[in-house]
Amino acid sequence: MKIILMSLSFLMIISCKKEATEIIDKKRSEEQLVKKDTPLKSGNDTIKTIDDIKNEYTNLNSMLRSKKLDSTRFTYNCDEREGEVTLYFEDKKLAVVKDFYAEHSHFSSSTTYFVKNNQVFFIFNDETVWNFDDGGTPEKPETKDDIKEKRIYILNNKAVQCFEKNYTVRSKGNNTDPEKISNKETKCDVTELMKKYQLILKNKNTRGEIQCL
Repeated sequence: MKIILMSLSFLMIISCKKEATEIIDKKRSEEQLVKKDTPLKSGNDTIKTIDDIKNEYTNLNSMLRSKKLDSTRFTYNCDEREGEVTLYFEDKKLAVVKDFYAEHSHFSSSTTYFVKNNQVFFIFNDETVWNFDDGGTPEKPETKDDIKEKRIYILNNKAVQCFEKNYTVRSKGNNTDPEKISNKETKCDVTELMKKYQLILKNKNTRGEIQCL
Protein backbone atom coordinates (compact mmCIF):
# COMPACT_ATOMS: atom_id res chain seq x y z
CA MET A 1 0.00 0.00 0.00
CA LYS A 2 2.85 2.38 0.87
CA ILE A 3 4.46 1.76 -2.53
CA ILE A 4 1.17 2.46 -4.31
CA LEU A 5 0.73 5.72 -2.40
CA MET A 6 4.29 6.77 -3.18
CA SER A 7 3.78 6.02 -6.88
CA LEU A 8 0.56 8.02 -6.96
CA SER A 9 2.30 10.88 -5.18
CA PHE A 10 5.10 10.83 -7.75
CA LEU A 11 2.69 10.99 -10.68
CA MET A 12 0.73 13.80 -9.05
CA ILE A 13 3.88 15.84 -8.35
CA ILE A 14 5.25 15.41 -11.89
CA SER A 15 1.90 16.51 -13.31
CA CYS A 16 1.84 19.54 -11.03
CA LYS A 17 5.45 20.37 -11.89
CA LYS A 18 4.69 20.36 -15.64
CA GLU A 19 1.62 22.54 -15.09
CA ALA A 20 3.62 24.93 -12.91
CA THR A 21 6.34 25.15 -15.57
CA GLU A 22 3.76 26.10 -18.18
CA ILE A 23 2.35 28.80 -15.88
CA ILE A 24 5.81 30.21 -15.17
CA ASP A 25 6.64 30.19 -18.90
CA LYS A 26 3.43 32.09 -19.60
CA LYS A 27 4.22 34.62 -16.86
CA ARG A 28 7.72 35.18 -18.22
CA SER A 29 6.30 35.62 -21.71
CA GLU A 30 3.84 38.23 -20.49
CA GLU A 31 6.59 40.13 -18.67
CA GLN A 32 8.70 40.17 -21.84
CA LEU A 33 5.95 41.47 -24.12
CA VAL A 34 6.65 44.53 -26.17
CA LYS A 35 4.14 47.34 -26.67
CA LYS A 36 0.87 46.48 -28.37
CA ASP A 37 1.82 48.30 -31.57
CA THR A 38 4.91 46.14 -32.10
CA PRO A 39 4.36 43.82 -35.09
CA LEU A 40 4.20 40.10 -34.42
CA LYS A 41 6.93 39.32 -36.92
CA SER A 42 10.54 38.45 -36.28
CA GLY A 43 12.80 41.48 -36.32
CA ASN A 44 16.23 41.55 -37.91
CA ASP A 45 17.19 39.05 -40.60
CA THR A 46 20.45 38.50 -38.75
CA ILE A 47 21.41 38.53 -35.09
CA LYS A 48 24.71 40.27 -34.40
CA THR A 49 24.50 41.60 -30.84
CA ILE A 50 23.11 40.79 -27.40
CA ASP A 51 20.45 43.45 -27.98
CA ASP A 52 19.41 41.66 -31.20
CA ILE A 53 19.04 38.47 -29.18
CA LYS A 54 16.86 40.18 -26.58
CA ASN A 55 14.64 41.76 -29.24
CA GLU A 56 14.17 38.53 -31.18
CA TYR A 57 13.50 36.61 -27.96
CA THR A 58 10.80 39.11 -26.99
CA ASN A 59 9.17 38.91 -30.43
CA LEU A 60 9.06 35.13 -30.40
CA ASN A 61 7.61 35.08 -26.89
CA SER A 62 4.91 37.46 -28.10
CA MET A 63 4.04 35.12 -30.95
CA LEU A 64 4.02 32.11 -28.65
CA ARG A 65 1.61 33.81 -26.27
CA SER A 66 -0.61 34.96 -29.13
CA LYS A 67 -0.53 31.45 -30.66
CA LYS A 68 0.81 32.85 -33.92
CA LEU A 69 3.18 29.93 -34.42
CA ASP A 70 2.28 26.55 -35.89
CA SER A 71 3.45 23.56 -33.87
CA THR A 72 4.08 19.85 -33.92
CA ARG A 73 5.09 17.54 -31.10
CA PHE A 74 6.33 14.10 -30.23
CA THR A 75 7.03 12.23 -27.00
CA TYR A 76 9.82 9.91 -25.91
CA ASN A 77 10.20 7.27 -23.22
CA CYS A 78 13.67 6.00 -22.44
CA ASP A 79 15.26 4.47 -19.33
CA GLU A 80 12.68 5.89 -16.88
CA ARG A 81 12.86 9.27 -18.65
CA GLU A 82 9.56 10.48 -20.08
CA GLY A 83 9.64 13.57 -22.26
CA GLU A 84 7.76 15.75 -24.71
CA VAL A 85 9.20 17.91 -27.50
CA THR A 86 7.19 20.72 -29.11
CA LEU A 87 8.46 22.46 -32.23
CA TYR A 88 7.08 25.86 -33.23
CA PHE A 89 7.27 27.30 -36.74
CA GLU A 90 6.98 30.80 -38.16
CA ASP A 91 6.10 30.75 -41.87
CA LYS A 92 7.17 27.08 -41.95
CA LYS A 93 10.59 27.97 -40.50
CA LEU A 94 11.65 26.55 -37.14
CA ALA A 95 11.46 29.28 -34.48
CA VAL A 96 11.21 27.67 -31.02
CA VAL A 97 11.82 24.20 -29.61
CA LYS A 98 10.63 23.15 -26.16
CA ASP A 99 11.93 19.97 -24.54
CA PHE A 100 10.51 18.83 -21.20
CA TYR A 101 11.29 15.54 -19.49
CA ALA A 102 10.94 13.99 -16.04
CA GLU A 103 12.79 11.12 -14.38
CA HIS A 104 11.70 8.80 -11.59
CA SER A 105 14.72 9.99 -9.60
CA HIS A 106 12.92 13.19 -8.54
CA PHE A 107 14.41 15.19 -11.41
CA SER A 108 12.91 17.16 -14.29
CA SER A 109 14.30 19.47 -16.94
CA SER A 110 12.76 22.02 -19.28
CA THR A 111 14.78 23.56 -22.12
CA THR A 112 13.59 26.12 -24.67
CA TYR A 113 15.67 26.84 -27.75
CA PHE A 114 15.03 30.04 -29.72
CA VAL A 115 15.99 29.79 -33.38
CA LYS A 116 16.64 32.27 -36.21
CA ASN A 117 17.82 31.30 -39.70
CA ASN A 118 18.34 27.72 -38.51
CA GLN A 119 20.68 28.84 -35.73
CA VAL A 120 19.98 28.75 -32.00
CA PHE A 121 20.52 32.21 -30.53
CA PHE A 122 19.13 31.83 -27.00
CA ILE A 123 18.53 28.93 -24.61
CA PHE A 124 16.50 28.98 -21.42
CA ASN A 125 16.91 25.90 -19.24
CA ASP A 126 15.60 25.03 -15.81
CA GLU A 127 16.38 21.89 -13.87
CA THR A 128 14.40 20.81 -10.83
CA VAL A 129 15.26 18.34 -8.10
CA TRP A 130 12.25 17.74 -5.88
CA ASN A 131 12.00 16.04 -2.50
CA PHE A 132 9.36 15.47 0.12
CA ASP A 133 9.35 18.31 2.63
CA ASP A 134 8.57 18.12 6.33
CA GLY A 135 4.87 17.83 7.07
CA GLY A 136 2.04 16.68 4.86
CA THR A 137 0.45 13.25 4.59
CA PRO A 138 0.88 10.26 2.23
CA GLU A 139 -2.33 11.32 0.48
CA LYS A 140 -1.24 14.95 0.20
CA PRO A 141 2.53 15.23 0.63
CA GLU A 142 4.36 18.51 0.93
CA THR A 143 7.32 18.96 -1.38
CA LYS A 144 10.15 21.34 -2.13
CA ASP A 145 11.65 22.02 -5.56
CA ASP A 146 15.30 23.07 -5.80
CA ILE A 147 15.45 24.90 -9.13
CA LYS A 148 18.40 25.98 -11.25
CA GLU A 149 17.73 28.34 -14.17
CA LYS A 150 20.17 29.02 -16.99
CA ARG A 151 20.02 31.74 -19.65
CA ILE A 152 22.44 31.38 -22.52
CA TYR A 153 23.08 33.97 -25.25
CA ILE A 154 24.53 32.61 -28.48
CA LEU A 155 26.13 34.42 -31.45
CA ASN A 156 27.47 32.61 -34.52
CA ASN A 157 26.92 29.23 -32.84
CA LYS A 158 29.04 30.24 -29.84
CA ALA A 159 27.79 30.93 -26.32
CA VAL A 160 28.89 34.47 -25.48
CA GLN A 161 27.11 35.17 -22.20
CA CYS A 162 25.53 32.89 -19.60
CA PHE A 163 23.56 33.54 -16.42
CA GLU A 164 22.29 31.31 -13.64
CA LYS A 165 19.96 31.60 -10.64
CA ASN A 166 19.05 29.09 -7.94
CA TYR A 167 16.03 29.05 -5.65
CA THR A 168 13.65 26.76 -3.78
CA VAL A 169 9.88 26.50 -4.12
CA ARG A 170 7.89 24.78 -1.37
CA SER A 171 4.40 23.45 -1.99
CA LYS A 172 3.20 24.83 1.35
CA GLY A 173 3.86 28.35 0.04
CA ASN A 174 5.56 31.43 1.48
CA ASN A 175 8.13 31.41 -1.33
CA THR A 176 10.34 34.21 -2.62
CA ASP A 177 9.31 35.53 -6.03
CA PRO A 178 11.88 34.04 -8.47
CA GLU A 179 11.77 37.26 -10.52
CA LYS A 180 13.27 39.09 -7.52
CA ILE A 181 16.28 36.78 -7.39
CA SER A 182 19.29 38.11 -9.29
CA ASN A 183 21.00 36.20 -12.06
CA LYS A 184 24.72 35.53 -11.69
CA GLU A 185 27.01 35.41 -14.71
CA THR A 186 28.70 32.03 -15.12
CA LYS A 187 30.98 30.19 -17.50
CA CYS A 188 29.24 28.98 -20.64
CA ASP A 189 28.95 25.30 -21.54
CA VAL A 190 26.23 24.37 -24.03
CA THR A 191 27.74 21.11 -25.26
CA GLU A 192 25.13 18.75 -23.83
CA LEU A 193 22.19 21.05 -24.57
CA MET A 194 23.25 21.41 -28.21
CA LYS A 195 23.76 17.65 -28.55
CA LYS A 196 20.17 17.21 -27.41
CA TYR A 197 19.03 19.88 -29.88
CA GLN A 198 20.69 18.07 -32.78
CA LEU A 199 18.96 14.83 -31.76
CA ILE A 200 15.65 16.68 -31.69
CA LEU A 201 16.25 17.98 -35.22
CA LYS A 202 16.83 14.43 -36.45
CA ASN A 203 13.35 13.56 -35.14
CA LYS A 204 11.53 16.82 -35.97
CA ASN A 205 9.24 15.08 -38.46
CA THR A 206 8.29 12.41 -35.94
CA ARG A 207 4.72 12.05 -34.75
CA GLY A 208 3.62 10.08 -31.71
CA GLU A 209 6.18 8.43 -29.41
CA ILE A 210 9.74 7.25 -29.87
CA GLN A 211 11.99 5.41 -27.46
CA CYS A 212 15.16 7.46 -26.94
CA LEU A 213 16.58 10.68 -28.28
